[in-house]
Amino acid sequence: MSNSMRTPLGKVRGLGSARDGAGHFIGQRVSAVALVFLVPWFLISLLGATRGDNTLERFANAEAWLSQPLNAILVLLAVCGTIYHMRLGLQVVIEDYISGHMPRIVLLMLNTFLSFALIAATVFSVFKVAVA
Repeated sequence: MSNSMRTPLGKVRGLGSARDGAGHFIGQRVSAVALVFLVPWFLISLLGATRGDNTLERFANAEAWLSQPLNAILVLLAVCGTIYHMRLGLQVVIEDYISGHMPRIVLLMLNTFLSFALIAATVFSVFKVAVA
């Protein structure tokens, strides 16, 4: 018998069957709220930054826009937040709809590795443009 004075309900409150709690749920909701503000800013700013008469002028304007530190940070937050949100959503789909144990594990690992690879490529690309 344990010496804890907590009730059985108090011991399990906030913990799911995987003992993961509400972290996944909260992460998905927080990333969604952040993206509500970041994605429209990103799209509107990018459209404004790519104005010009020809392709070279548009590219130079976009490069100059991304070279500004605030824009680079917000672009990283928007793209990495989108990838993180996508990873969480795909994880739920895989867990709910893939019935085999081994395919589920493989797909969850692939989902995680590809998400991290996309985030690494995004960070590298933004730094390459912003520092150049």
